[in-house]
Amino acid sequence: MFALRRWWNRHALKSGLIFLAVGSAVVLRQTDGFVLAEAYHWVTRPLQPGISREERLESSYVLELQQRLVELESQNRSLRQLVEYEDAQSSVSIPAAVIGRSADHWWQQAILNRGSREGVKPGYVVTGPGGLVGRIVAVSPSTSRVLLVSDPTSRVGAKVSRSRIMGYVRGQSNNRVIMEFFDKSPDVKPGDVVVTSSYSRLFPRDIPIGRIESLDLSKSPAPEATIQLSSPLPVLEWVVIHPFEASETVDDPLAPDSDSGRNSARP
Repeated sequence: MFALRRWWNRHALKSGLIFLAVGSAVVLRQTDGFVLAEAYHWVTRPLQPGISREERLESSYVLELQQRLVELESQNRSLRQLVEYEDAQSSVSIPAAVIGRSADHWWQQAILNRGSREGVKPGYVVTGPGGLVGRIVAVSPSTSRVLLVSDPTSRVGAKVSRSRIMGYVRGQSNNRVIMEFFDKSPDVKPGDVVVTSSYSRLFPRDIPIGRIESLDLSKSPAPEATIQLSSPLPVLEWVVIHPFEASETVDDPLAPDSDSGRNSARP
């Protein structure tokens, strides 16, 4: 008994500290640190400005309103741009909103909120800020479907504004398209503007398509250029639909199905 008391007198403090540490670790593990977090909050509360529950809710509500205001300002800016763009177009043009795009066909198709009730017909041309977007290929009473210029099956007769060199443009499922030239030695250079051709069967002439970004004049069987589209297809929200009747001229004599390829009547 004397030896036990002697040992306790010598090691009591150390044993107590070990027991406290082990106990604290067990409590922290069981509560996932909740007790420690509450203790820290209680100790530091006098150092923090008092924020009531009502104030926190009000702050969250104000933040939500600010975010809504930013979105409304963005929509208002887009609408103003659309109105200005429409004013510069024919009086019979039809403004429309993009209301649907499939992730699997993001660069191929878009759904608009205008249909046969508003006079939209297959074959009508769609433009947006910057230039050509595509053409209407299917119509319902309240919606219409656009075959985008970026669709790999799309074919658009095109020319280089500076040198008047002709060719045709085909999509490649991104915001760049490929222009194949009819001339084996075309007078073109990066930065040249590309527009729809006067020989186009499915599109009016002189609609901006984009600018030449790079060239591959050694490409066989025909020289090619990569065109950066001028219309912002990745973030397209508003467009303008233009009535247009297909003519008898052919855009691409190398592609019998002309402008829009095999899917010119695609649903």
